[in-house]
Amino acid sequence: MRFALVGLFLAAIYSAIYWYLATYVMAPVLAVVIAFIVSVSLGFVLHSRWSFRGHGREEDHRMKVKFLLVQFSGFLLNEAFTWVLTGPMHGPTWWPLIPAIFVTPFATFALNRQLVFN
Repeated sequence: MRFALVGLFLAAIYSAIYWYLATYVMAPVLAVVIAFIVSVSLGFVLHSRWSFRGHGREEDHRMKVKFLLVQFSGFLLNEAFTWVLTGPMHGPTWWPLIPAIFVTPFATFALNRQLVFN
């Protein structure tokens, strides 16, 4: 439940930043970079301090590296969705938000739970 609440908040932040930048400022694949950096930065603090609190050991360097690797896999997913949907498929900038909200969070949750905050 805590993960879901934080995830919804982060999805809203990511979506707002991505959509604005991709629609008005820069190429969608570049907008993913900025939106992801902001949401991952907030996500680490919120997930480690609240969502997964009590699951596993104290924060250490290895945990942070694992968290970043998991988030990088989410970043790659979002970049792939964005490239395909706004590039070859010529879709609008909002299309990649659908898998970014409904696919990527579930994949990163599973990886975080098993590899980072176990």
